[in-house]
Amino acid sequence: MNASFRLMAQTAGTLALVYFAFVTTLAMAQTPPAQPKPKRPVSGAGVPGAPGASRDADMVERLLASRKEYQIALESLRTHYVNLGDLERARFAEEELIQYHRIVKNPFLLELDVPPPNLQGTTNIPEANELYRRAMTFKDKGWGNDYTDNQRRSEILLQQLLSNHSTSNKISDTAYQLGDLYEGKAYKQYQRSALYYERAHQWNPLTSTDARLRAARIYDRLGIDRNRAIELYKEIVQQETDTQRIQEAQRRLADLGGR
Repeated sequence: MNASFRLMAQTAGTLALVYFAFVTTLAMAQTPPAQPKPKRPVSGAGVPGAPGASRDADMVERLLASRKEYQIALESLRTHYVNLGDLERARFAEEELIQYHRIVKNPFLLELDVPPPNLQGTTNIPEANELYRRAMTFKDKGWGNDYTDNQRRSEILLQQLLSNHSTSNKISDTAYQLGDLYEGKAYKQYQRSALYYERAHQWNPLTSTDARLRAARIYDRLGIDRNRAIELYKEIVQQETDTQRIQEAQRRLADLGGR
């Protein structure tokens, strides 16, 4: 009996270790947010008045709700089986939850994903600082599958920061890091990336990052929005002080005929 008990305890310990190494890091950011992220229509499907806009928004909102419900169901099921001591079924739920977190979840409508440009991030919030610190311990770390998993961890923590602490003075840096994540090889979601780069500057016009230039490059080089690229390049020339950024913006304006 003692040997069986020890074996069960060791198995439970191993399962808990796996869970806290991956799922807890991710799931901690998945509880319903204290504050819903403000929403603002952007160009494309979902803009009021655009063809099919209302139907698009309704369908995407249902998808988002279904994703959350599915995740919560798996988390609850895992907890239920752990409490019962049914470690095999707990492992089933845990493995499915891990795979769920690994799926790239496309935003479909950016207005349901990216907060508006008028947020005021001026408050030093310790919880937000800790979320940002933890996110950066994962971002860009590892190789292969470990790299992808770490990008997912970082994304979820950064998104939780924006959802729960929209007045934090970390929101500009958070938007920049999300822009970098979504531009990278683990996501390749370029319009989403560009809009988060724009938010990084809009939420903190004094930011020292190259957020505005990186947004302009995406709009420009990928042919997403030539006019918006020109607008951003002009802002860089008129408002920034970094010589290299200004020179690059001037070159692209000349090429685009946007002098």
